[in-house]
Amino acid sequence: MEENKTAPVSEAPQTETVHSRPRYEHKILELIRTVNSPKMLREKLDDYHANDIAEAFEELSQFEREKLYRMLDTERLTEIIEYLDQDEQAKFINEMNIRKIIAIINEMETDKAADLLREIDKEKREIILELLEPEVRKKISVIFSYDDDEIGSKMTTNYIEVPRGLDVRSATKDLIRQAKDNDNISTIYVRDENGMYFGAVSLKDLIISRADTPLEEVITTSYPYVYATEPIDRVVEELKDYNEDSIPVLNNDNLLLGVITSQDLLEVMDEEMGEDYARFAGLAAEEDLEETLFQSLKKRLPWLIVLLLLGLLVSSVVSIFEDVVAELTIIMAFQSLILGMAGNVGTQSLGVTIRVLMDENLTKKQKLQLVWKEARVGAVNGFVIGLTAFLVLGLYIHFAKGYIWWQAYAISLCIGCSLWLSMVISSLTGTTIPLFFRKIGVDPAVASGPLITTVNDMVGVITYYSLAWTFLIQFLHL
Repeated sequence: MEENKTAPVSEAPQTETVHSRPRYEHKILELIRTVNSPKMLREKLDDYHANDIAEAFEELSQFEREKLYRMLDTERLTEIIEYLDQDEQAKFINEMNIRKIIAIINEMETDKAADLLREIDKEKREIILELLEPEVRKKISVIFSYDDDEIGSKMTTNYIEVPRGLDVRSATKDLIRQAKDNDNISTIYVRDENGMYFGAVSLKDLIISRADTPLEEVITTSYPYVYATEPIDRVVEELKDYNEDSIPVLNNDNLLLGVITSQDLLEVMDEEMGEDYARFAGLAAEEDLEETLFQSLKKRLPWLIVLLLLGLLVSSVVSIFEDVVAELTIIMAFQSLILGMAGNVGTQSLGVTIRVLMDENLTKKQKLQLVWKEARVGAVNGFVIGLTAFLVLGLYIHFAKGYIWWQAYAISLCIGCSLWLSMVISSLTGTTIPLFFRKIGVDPAVASGPLITTVNDMVGVITYYSLAWTFLIQFLHL
């Protein structure tokens, strides 16, 4: 009797379920548009995060937003406003009456309040400042006293500070007392008997220590700090490797003024990257969608005029070699190849150099090592690209342009050698120019625009046409 054999059933391939974060904007919009009871609306919106409500703001009409401004209490409305971008904050805050604006700014963290006030018209800003609570006005005025490129302009006064001579029990009581007004409690800062910054205590160490332990036994006196007048770009480089929730900001007398939170640091780094990117593009500052035509032109046109003048300089160098072009027209066809490759290599070296220069402690030896390394990389890349161009372009010039073999490969040899030389020199200029800029105290990102481009173009032009004149015309008499 034969056994029944059932063929194995192949299982259908299981598709992996991809979960996406739920979006609540439509539900929030529906609530705001349909619920007319202030109490009920507040209760229902309490189920949603302030960031989700902020996301829905743009979809609301001004009438609907004004309804929300009236119905929500100041604390909740402030929390929502803080999640908006600065330009959106200014736009929506101007829809409110002056009393509501003052109540919100009194409630905001001082750094965010200062940022918002910077976006408001000067005349209106001065009125608001006069009407703020004295303590809030004082704190914001301290932040305003620092230039935009100083780290003090980015600090917040939301921190806990206790005196040095307490024990753990007393320090904890002081922490609890201050926590109702300041919620950055993960690190507690300590001042000495003269009021100067002494060190920091983590909340964890405070909690696990015995109540009668002197506070001084758990203080970290080597905790990092910065001075309010220090440049933002330098501070960012120094602090980015610290994994701390906040960093104290001191004045020149070592008194604690405020702190830079990890969120502030991320925002500052984002701003710095945006500014560097803008300078890489040859712009004076970042642009946004709200800018007028005139504002965009004001940022771009000066650089374009500079580029035009520098381009004319390159063109004048090309005109020196008119006789070369007249005698051997074919070499004009490959000029863009030389200039393009020189520019690409220079830009690569520039990017590497600026990334390395983020380390403020770079030694002279390390800088020389960087130059040597980039020269070697340029030489090897140039050799590979030059050899490829020599082999491929020789075939192209022979078959497409009708030159005999030795002439075709003589021309392609000139192109290959020019590529190699220009790529080596461009690697060096892309490295040495930003190093020079840093040496004289100029932001090296500025060198990424017109100067590097122009230098590389001139290098390519002079190298290419000089070789063509010497090798092809004078030596081979093509």
